[in-house]
Amino acid sequence: MTRFPPRPSTHRPTSVDVGAPLTVLYSFPHPVGAPGIGWTAWNQVTELVAAGHRVHLVTTSLERPVAGLASLTTTLAVAGVRVPHRALGRERAFRHHDRVAARAVTRLADTLDVVHAWPAACLATLGAAREAGLPAVREVPNTHTAHAFAVVAAECARLGVAMPPRLAHAGDPRKLRLEEAEYEAATALLVPSEPVRRSFLDRGAAPERLLRHRYGYRPGGAPPPRQYDPARPLRAVFLGRGEPRKGLHHALAAWAASGASREGRLVVHGDLGLVPQYRAVLEPLVTAGVDVRPFTANVPGALAAADVLLLPTVEEGSALVTYEAQAAGVVPLVSTAAGALLDHGVHGLLHEPGDVATLAAHLDLLARDRVRLRRLSEAAAAHAPELTWQAAGGELVAAYRAAATLPRRGSRVRAA
Repeated sequence: MTRFPPRPSTHRPTSVDVGAPLTVLYSFPHPVGAPGIGWTAWNQVTELVAAGHRVHLVTTSLERPVAGLASLTTTLAVAGVRVPHRALGRERAFRHHDRVAARAVTRLADTLDVVHAWPAACLATLGAAREAGLPAVREVPNTHTAHAFAVVAAECARLGVAMPPRLAHAGDPRKLRLEEAEYEAATALLVPSEPVRRSFLDRGAAPERLLRHRYGYRPGGAPPPRQYDPARPLRAVFLGRGEPRKGLHHALAAWAASGASREGRLVVHGDLGLVPQYRAVLEPLVTAGVDVRPFTANVPGALAAADVLLLPTVEEGSALVTYEAQAAGVVPLVSTAAGALLDHGVHGLLHEPGDVATLAAHLDLLARDRVRLRRLSEAAAAHAPELTWQAAGGELVAAYRAAATLPRRGSRVRAA
């Protein structure tokens, strides 16, 4: 039999063909379960296993357990203790992880249906999948790297801010070359939002290689009932890193320009010291009614005290906080770049990146029209079942099956 189409007429349909459970090798070059993308990876793997799929997980370390894995390989852990990337150097650590994951693909090839890899440590892994005739998908958690670099550089130039090279979206030609090589090596790219998809189409990517899926939120207890007292001033919250990409300067400027700021309150949860020059831009915008606090891991607690979420980001993949906000009945007032899964005027209000006037108008609208605020809040909360990680898991499996129908990029046909 052959693992690569065309198949002979005697071919027995695989699990990809018939919709049966899949066997997935999932390679993640960071700690699974850690905050940020580690949380995304943990939820993806957890939901795959919960849905009955077999997952061979290759990760640097496991910060949060996943019950029911087919196998677990840790590439930067000794006796269960995590070894930081910096102990080897980030590039060496990524290359080591990639080599281990590639060997796992080769060893397990006859049992696998798909390989799922993440950025920065997957060229060898994708190559091993190609040699085995397996579909391999590469996660794209943000827009095309060239797009991200250009957008962030333009925003920093406009503000007169220099991005520290350590930040992920500071321009780096070597990183761009690596990521473009990974884009090319994958059978397909997993894109979590329309802005991400458009950024690849704008750079000539074939539409059929851009497979839409989504991220999500994990339901906890029922959120407390929301109050819509017209006498209470509007409460807004910003949750995000204090860097130009997240558009905090736009949020503060819109707040200051809106009538909502005269009596309302904006709570900012974010580290304003990440980019020293940017802090100097922000400080004059922190006016009355703005409460700046450290970044918080207690997102549900921060949302419980808010009516609206501000996220005027200039570049994003699909911000997890927009899923959390809708589930909590907090109305997203976010830019179209945020990658939020919502309908404008139904679950939230959208503005174009940098459009401070429109964001200020949205704040004013909801500050004076509590009927509109309540309607948007209730629609967002009703939308929540579509936004869970469980629902996202179904979208991910559909993307895997779609990838299996695509030609393998430069692969050789391997007979079993």
